[in-house]
Amino acid sequence: MRVSATAKYLRGSTRKADLVVRAIRGRRAEDAATILRFMPQGAARDVARVLASATANAENNHNLPADSLFIVEALANEGPTMKRWKPRAQGRAFPIHKPMTHITIVLEDREA
Repeated sequence: MRVSATAKYLRGSTRKADLVVRAIRGRRAEDAATILRFMPQGAARDVARVLASATANAENNHNLPADSLFIVEALANEGPTMKRWKPRAQGRAFPIHKPMTHITIVLEDREA
């Protein structure tokens, strides 16, 4: 059985979040949570929250044991970009792009 959790419209670069997501793809959920706890990247906190949500969904909604969950899919997709303008000298304006990310984690029950 597959269980998923998604966090949408998280502020941060998709490229940076994808580096964190690649590190946990294919691992056990407990091991991935430990890895995320010690990663220095800021996106690791957001990915850890999504992983905790997916684990809670599996335990509470589907009665699956947490120790037999594996990460089948872990995605960091690009969300919308907020566009702002920064005033500069002599009446000019420079664009500022503030990216957003959608993070999805899919867990699957495998007997340990």
